Amino acid sequence: MSVIDLRGLSCPTNFVKAKLALELLDPGEVVEFLLDDGEPVKNVPRSLKAEGHRLLELKEEEGFYRLRIEKGEEIP
Repeated sequence: MSVIDLRGLSCPTNFVKAKLALELLDPGEVVEFLLDDGEPVKNVPRSLKAEGHRLLELKEEEGFYRLRIEKGEEIP
């Protein structure tokens, strides 16, 4: 499982980078994103879920959040 550090990136750049990373995966694969508190942790999980991906875990670490996402099925 890969870990992608999106800390220090503002919205919507962090979402765009997360979306691009998910495009490289096959449906069912899992990836972890590291997110800052505030707007990123509110918006990125919600937006990825709206795109059809599954939120597996959102865990607070020391000063940031760890988001595990399972890639959803491709929508033609």
